[in-house]
Amino acid sequence: MKIVELSPNPDSRARLVGYLHDIEKESMGNRVERPCVVVCPGGGFEILSPREADPPATAFFAKGYHVFTLYYSIRDEADDLRPLVDISLAIQTIRENAAAWGILPDKIAVCGFSAGGYVAAAAGTLWDHPKLKQRTDLQSGQGRPDAMVLCYPVLTAGEFAHRGSIERLSCGLSEEEREAVFSLEQHVNSSTPPAFLWHTVEDATVPVENSMQFAAALQRARVPFESHIYHKGRHGMSMCTTEVGSSDPHLATWFPLCLEWLGQQFEFEY
Repeated sequence: MKIVELSPNPDSRARLVGYLHDIEKESMGNRVERPCVVVCPGGGFEILSPREADPPATAFFAKGYHVFTLYYSIRDEADDLRPLVDISLAIQTIRENAAAWGILPDKIAVCGFSAGGYVAAAAGTLWDHPKLKQRTDLQSGQGRPDAMVLCYPVLTAGEFAHRGSIERLSCGLSEEEREAVFSLEQHVNSSTPPAFLWHTVEDATVPVENSMQFAAALQRARVPFESHIYHKGRHGMSMCTTEVGSSDPHLATWFPLCLEWLGQQFEFEY
């Protein structure tokens, strides 16, 4: 395994930490090049949860994916679309180095939890938005992911918004402006990448309607998606294992389901 660490955005303190499989052309056969997953931990743009960083990253790595964890901009540095610039530039950087790192450049997924789910989904819905174009060179969509895995994600600035996250992102904007720009379900169209979503009805922090409204928008745009709405379970369950302090075998089924779905999208046997 090779570990790389870099700063994708020169205008922020964001860090991108990569876990790369060794390239063994003679012994690995068809595993010379692999898909990649970029993990975005949650934390309401106040912290970056360790429970939603290394545990999912190592889980995807163990199934054969190259993995990066993006520690994007938070707190006062989260305004001015900075987390969105962070993820866009991170994906561009991965594509630029794909050949050297053994990554399939057209098979890069983002996996976000809670507020990190917003960052991941924004990469797939706002990748060509004029406001983002004002902040960074989008290089003809090179910052757009090829698939999205959204785990109890923050997605809307409307009625069911997680207000703390949206206020961090949209500091200085009116309520009307916030909803127009930051309600991602309003930006889904035919160019939005396929998505896998999971959420719980009992989530008292980020209402389940975030995922339900987004799924409905994907359906209207005829974008392929898979959605799993579980009844029981609090917010922030991460991998739903003992390691992350929230063991729940039923909720933990989200990960093998995700692997099956992502493997189908990328034609990758894990």
